[in-house]
Amino acid sequence: MNTQLTRPLVTLSSELIARFAAIVGEKYAVTNPAEQAPYLVEGRGLYHGSTPLVLRPGSVEEVAAVMRLAYESATPIVPQGGNTGLVGGQIPLHGEVVLSLTRLDRIREVDALSDTMTCEAGVVLAKAQAAAAAADRLFPLSLGAEGSCTIGGNLSTNAGGTSAFAFGVARDLVLGVEVVLADGRVLNALNKLKKDNTGYDLKNLFIGAEGTLGIITAAVLKLFPAPKSVETAFVGVPSPQAAVKLLALMQERTNRTATSFELMCRLAVDFALSHGHGVRDPLDETHPWYVLLELASATPQDLRTALEEALETAMERSLVNDAAVADNVEHRRAFWRLREILPEAQKGEGGSIKHDISVPVAAVPDFLQDAGEAVEALIPGSRPVPFGHLGDGNIHYNVSQPVGADTRAFLARWDEMNEAVHRVVRKFGGSISAEHGIGVMKRNLLAQVKDPVAFELMGMLKRTLDPKDILNPGKVV
Repeated sequence: MNTQLTRPLVTLSSELIARFAAIVGEKYAVTNPAEQAPYLVEGRGLYHGSTPLVLRPGSVEEVAAVMRLAYESATPIVPQGGNTGLVGGQIPLHGEVVLSLTRLDRIREVDALSDTMTCEAGVVLAKAQAAAAAADRLFPLSLGAEGSCTIGGNLSTNAGGTSAFAFGVARDLVLGVEVVLADGRVLNALNKLKKDNTGYDLKNLFIGAEGTLGIITAAVLKLFPAPKSVETAFVGVPSPQAAVKLLALMQERTNRTATSFELMCRLAVDFALSHGHGVRDPLDETHPWYVLLELASATPQDLRTALEEALETAMERSLVNDAAVADNVEHRRAFWRLREILPEAQKGEGGSIKHDISVPVAAVPDFLQDAGEAVEALIPGSRPVPFGHLGDGNIHYNVSQPVGADTRAFLARWDEMNEAVHRVVRKFGGSISAEHGIGVMKRNLLAQVKDPVAFELMGMLKRTLDPKDILNPGKVV
């Protein structure tokens, strides 16, 4: 991948390192290379970085003090949450100081009456979900990495996940934010109001900005009534076209109670069965495609009857070949386990070139057809493994190497494969980044796909809010 810009390596004097360390305390200023290692590589091993210093502040005041010194000394800073990002945005590629926010892990308030929760940036997503559940509420953001990703990282990348179909992406789940700016000033916009027309909505400048405009240190999140009825089904379908029609039928027949609608090709399921642990095939026979769908309601109601009747109609219309409806919580978890293990399971098949794209839902079948043809034409024998969130048009179009191919040679063609797939994405008016962000991986592509005026405005915002280019430099813009 030719994604990294040529930038000078950052060098810090011992005096400056000591000044930074004094802000957070020696215990939380990491200089030992072995202790720094977990902060310097992303999960897939595609990006490796270096740093003279990892800082682990324990309060917003310490974050502000770090940024004041960084601004004074023009020291570049890479903010980092749970280090689960997939586009390299959280890695110090040129020796920048890492600012880890994992110690900012307090849930400041759960306000069930207002249906809000105020969390600091380092709160792990699963912890936020549990706090909401304890108040009989739902925080619907759900990701495969929810046991380790953090709220700050989720908001900085505008994460999506399996419930975005019903509840929206991270941006849609935020009422207010607290942000430390490049010069150390603190923007306190922790607003719980659902109606506030007092000028510009500044929070959305920082959500999805990947730490390039400011550092999110806390946020007011929206909560929803906890589901009282949930039904889950694993469905074999003949084609993506049938899956799209099934989606429309489910929405019509179940009073729009579908909260997740995941599409998987058979090859993805085969990989999960071969390389997953404790995973079994939910259906007796194999099918070309599968849908994992879930219905949920905040009031007790007979969703199972509605689901079964909709599936019967779908079978009559040849949209469904077979289906299994979960009988209990463990059965439901087994369905979701199969879906969640798909990215990890691909590693057992050698090299995989990833794409996180979105197209209009109705265009998904044609996209899959055209992308498959483009991939085969580029590298014959390549194995597309598409899966993802059909309900909102977000497909993880991953391509595994041909059987027996040289992994290094295959991955060396990453940029070519990206161009082939992204060309098809553009044909259908889609996006080259649906939920993973831009980071460094897609930075060079952004100018090619973004409206020129929008791209120019992004640059203007960066220069205005970060005039010294010290906030996650070389990422996004």
